Amino acid sequence: VREALQGLERMGLVSIVHGERARVLPLSAESVVGQMSDIVIHLLSSSRGLLEHLQEARLLFETGMVRIAAERATDSDIESLRRSLEGQRLNMTDSAKSLHTDMAFHRALIAISRNPIHCAVGQGILDWLANFYVAPLPGHSAEVTARVDYESITKCIAARDADGAVKAMTEHLKRTSNLYRGIDPVAK
Repeated sequence: VREALQGLERMGLVSIVHGERARVLPLSAESVVGQMSDIVIHLLSSSRGLLEHLQEARLLFETGMVRIAAERATDSDIESLRRSLEGQRLNMTDSAKSLHTDMAFHRALIAISRNPIHCAVGQGILDWLANFYVAPLPGHSAEVTARVDYESITKCIAARDADGAVKAMTEHLKRTSNLYRGIDPVAK
């Protein structure tokens, strides 16, 4: 029974506290996707091709999210995107903070869908890719270009231009996909 309960705890289904009864945890999309993270990262580490497949899946996912954002964004959502842009501008010279603020933009974009499945899958994709990100030097042209891309995406969303937002996101993700292989996208 103890081993079965420990297995359920590893799966995120129960919480075990020494001296107390095991408690059933509520399931959420976030907890289910989170349970897969270690396995997905291990799988991605074993094959460069799988990382490229994940980047392709991200492209399809985030272009869908940017289309939804252009259709549904409230003034508050657009302000949230602009705040994440400001955070990115302030942290451009700090590589450690730069990835965090970069991902904050993508999370804010995905959150506009108000769909917990989208948010959980998006967070999973971002977390999985972050393990393979090769940060450019602070102030590198790739960071500057990403910020310009985000400004363009935000302007399209604010203008309710779904096609323009999809185009801008597609160009951004194709350009930055090289940062996950350690290739300088500007040098290409």
